[in-house]
Amino acid sequence: MQTGLVPVVVQDVETGLVLMQAYANREALKRTIGTGQAWFWSRSRQEYWRKGATSGNVMTVNEIRLDCDGDSVLYLVSPKGPACHTGATTCYFRTITPKDQAEGMRVQTASPAEAGMDTTRDTGSAPSSSTVSEAASGGVGVASSEDATADAGCSGSGGGNDREISSTGEVSILQTLWTVLESRYRDRPQGSYTTYLFEHGVDKIAKKVGEEAVEVAIAAKNAVAVSPVSREAQVPETAHVSAEAKAPWSAVTDGKSPYTDLTSGQKELSSESADLLYHLLALWKMAGVTPDDIYRVLKERHG
Repeated sequence: MQTGLVPVVVQDVETGLVLMQAYANREALKRTIGTGQAWFWSRSRQEYWRKGATSGNVMTVNEIRLDCDGDSVLYLVSPKGPACHTGATTCYFRTITPKDQAEGMRVQTASPAEAGMDTTRDTGSAPSSSTVSEAASGGVGVASSEDATADAGCSGSGGGNDREISSTGEVSILQTLWTVLESRYRDRPQGSYTTYLFEHGVDKIAKKVGEEAVEVAIAAKNAVAVSPVSREAQVPETAHVSAEAKAPWSAVTDGKSPYTDLTSGQKELSSESADLLYHLLALWKMAGVTPDDIYRVLKERHG
């Protein structure tokens, strides 16, 4: 059950660094107390999850605190490995600051040192500023689940270390995720789920892609069942579809996503799609194919 859901802030008991934020209910708290490890409730997947279950980056909970109103929880933990899927010790390595003499805000990506990047605890390299810039200026935005796919993704800007925040806060991390995958493929850090995939070879990864594709298909059926009225008119398979209709939404909406206020079914579909994309990228890497190769084919077909 998801009743009594509260936000959980996770803090390193030794350094005081805020590592991440997730959600928990009564059962998740019971599991945390009973096992001594951090448990949460996934709002997108509608299931319980233990931090580090696949990645090995578990968090031993030393103390649990409630705030003064009893509507949020603090886990004081001893982390084994980074909290963020990017390899950063903390998920909070971007700062939002007012722009000088101008309206709006800007996102600034901290350096690895400022972000608490622990290169001794996790051998995966942090995204460089140029990599982060590429991620924000192009590619497909993804959200990740546990290990390389559960924690929230992060990215930066085009042309520098900051970018304007869009109205929906969309930030692409495809290039960032690819950089992390390349690092895992090269360094093979122990305890990493991505390392596990690469060491088990193409058959294992291909199997995971197939499994995740089925999950995406099921999630799509569930999303339609929950929300029968589509955001767009459903086009019969036999109908003629123009080139514009085939184009991604960003090509016809000035880069602003119309997909806001998702239903639970649509959130599930988004989460499962992110899992599929992650495993697909891992399969590309294993087979020696890069996102640029895919972009080139897409450009030839739709350019």
